[in-house]
Amino acid sequence: MVKKGLLERLQDCPVVGDGSYIITLEKRGYVMAGPYTTEVVIEHPEAVKQLHREFMRAGADVLQALTFSATDDRLSSPDAPGNETGKSITCKELNDQACTIVKEVVGDGDVLICGGLSNTPSYAQGKGKAAVQQEFIKQVDSFMEQDVDFLLAEFFGYVEEAEWAIEVLKGKGKPVACTLRIGPTGDDSGVSPGECAVRMAKVGADVVGLNCRFDANTCLKTIKMMKDALEKEGLSPYLMVQPNGFLSPETEQTKDGWTSLPEFPFVLDTRQMTRFEVNHFVRAAFDLGVRYIGGCCGFEPHHIRAISEELSPERGGKLGEASKKHRPWGGAMKSDQSERYFMNGKDTREYWESVKPALGRPGFPDVQAKLFRQ
Repeated sequence: MVKKGLLERLQDCPVVGDGSYIITLEKRGYVMAGPYTTEVVIEHPEAVKQLHREFMRAGADVLQALTFSATDDRLSSPDAPGNETGKSITCKELNDQACTIVKEVVGDGDVLICGGLSNTPSYAQGKGKAAVQQEFIKQVDSFMEQDVDFLLAEFFGYVEEAEWAIEVLKGKGKPVACTLRIGPTGDDSGVSPGECAVRMAKVGADVVGLNCRFDANTCLKTIKMMKDALEKEGLSPYLMVQPNGFLSPETEQTKDGWTSLPEFPFVLDTRQMTRFEVNHFVRAAFDLGVRYIGGCCGFEPHHIRAISEELSPERGGKLGEASKKHRPWGGAMKSDQSERYFMNGKDTREYWESVKPALGRPGFPDVQAKLFRQ
């Protein structure tokens, strides 16, 4: 079967991305919080395969090879406890294995494989453009050998480093997407979201947008700023958004987003979006003109299913296999069996939109009055 490429799909209808890998695998006992490196693909490939399968069943059109932070300069970091395997393998070995795993899961299916790279310690250490791009080149060479469907540069805090990444990716003859981890205040050097978007588009990104650090509501505001600036410049890359799945409105005006919460990373559970909040976010993003919609940290498979179901009318009724076990808005929550009386009345959109989830912890704050180290 000949698959449509990313840009052809985006031209036809919205594309559903996948979700959380590092944070989810940490909770499942396969990733060390702190270094957050991806040696899990070497140590426990079945765990990675299982999560890929779950996102694919949920309705994702794209599976991203688990290569986050998989550069030699990060894997060999001397101050990263818990990733001894990462210190004994190379970037190429890890990236090759990550691509092999996702290709085995996709098989002959109609799902695109994405090769992704992210920010580097070399940039933060001021080693310069040549050194930073060399780290990118080592990753991209592996992606090209594995013949992934498109390339993604993600989680950049500085648009300059993102531009350097796009330059490396653009010469490879595959579609290029790029996302920043920024909010309305702009990148870590103060460049506005709008200028960031324009610069990424001008250097050659086919898709531009946001991922991680900020929640869905903040990302909607930021992507609107990016869209307005692009239109003003007469530029029209596709827009992409993959927010984190934890609501953190008090971090909107920070640079660090959810990582500035006192709860980060171990006690965020009460902030996680519901599937119904995901429905509303997806509809707002689509109405704004975003055509690639997925999730980052905290977006579990049921959240990706919510994206797929919300966009199903725009995608010709397409749904993932997991939707066979789900009825939107609680549609299966009714029964004529007396012992299941507790379900009746919870089978409508009106009911679930009226529910305001409680913390279950009297005296706890709705939002934090003080952020970590701020």
